[in-house]
Amino acid sequence: MSYKELKFEDDAIFLVTGGAGFIGSNLCEAILEMGYKVRCLDNLSTGKQENVDMFLGNSNYKFIKGDITDLDTCLAACEGVSFVLNQAAWGSVPRSIEMPLYYEEVNIRGTLNMMEAARQNKVQKFVYASSSSVYGDHPTLPKKEGQEGNLLSPYALTKRVDEEYGKLYYKLYGLDTYGLRYFNVFGRRQDPNGAYAAVIPKFIKMLLNGEAPTINGDGKQSRDFTYIENVIEANLKACKASHEAGGQAYNIAYGGREYLIDLYYIMCEKLGIRIEPNYGPDRAGDIKHSNADISKARELLGYSPEYNFEDGLNCAISWYKENL
Repeated sequence: MSYKELKFEDDAIFLVTGGAGFIGSNLCEAILEMGYKVRCLDNLSTGKQENVDMFLGNSNYKFIKGDITDLDTCLAACEGVSFVLNQAAWGSVPRSIEMPLYYEEVNIRGTLNMMEAARQNKVQKFVYASSSSVYGDHPTLPKKEGQEGNLLSPYALTKRVDEEYGKLYYKLYGLDTYGLRYFNVFGRRQDPNGAYAAVIPKFIKMLLNGEAPTINGDGKQSRDFTYIENVIEANLKACKASHEAGGQAYNIAYGGREYLIDLYYIMCEKLGIRIEPNYGPDRAGDIKHSNADISKARELLGYSPEYNFEDGLNCAISWYKENL
């Protein structure tokens, strides 16, 4: 079943934290298109007002400029809310190595504030963003929940801690929490700019500008690239999941595996551009290979991703051509 066919209570209110970011703004858009009310909470530190300006005329949409590190803000934002989709966080493994204290404050304390606010306001479901980085140095492929290794970055640690709090809030307080371990999400509105930009939008922008991107490492690292529509599906299906499926973490991916160098030349081909890449050093804290077993999410959340890597890449390239 497509997420667009899901039915919620007519008066359901969704709170999307980090709602002006890449994933958050796409969630806001999808929920509004389904006819439900959305509150978007964002401090605009990494999210962008331009990502949500299109919703300002929609009576079902409300923007709250605020920070999840402030508990009072979280409590107020959760009043009367049915579902929380907690996307607010600071991403990037390399940046977390440079700024561990800030990641602790935002990704751990901020998420805990949101869980507590959801508990106090008797929210039905608390769905939060985790990450494939929690698998650390565990060598097994595909990655399977319960087979995690040593963590390689402060970012990964913050996501692991969030999952542990999710388990506790489920066991101690009965809050239905669902941790979604995203695998290399890409798609429309993902920022191509800056030192910590994700590889797909960054490469597309540079190629369209006639520039040679730099691949970190030898290009033989592999990733389970996951199109944004699959992530929207996972979040909304988690909102319909059973209580028994709560308190757990789930791999959210397509279940494929693409090598970075292959990705690069596929993009060149689709863009009709031939520029040889540069190569740089490996990024600190990065996992070499990433590929997800999504059977648990299929079984317990009803997750059935519609977009494979190629379909998603075609959509993303079309969007960037129109919007860059």
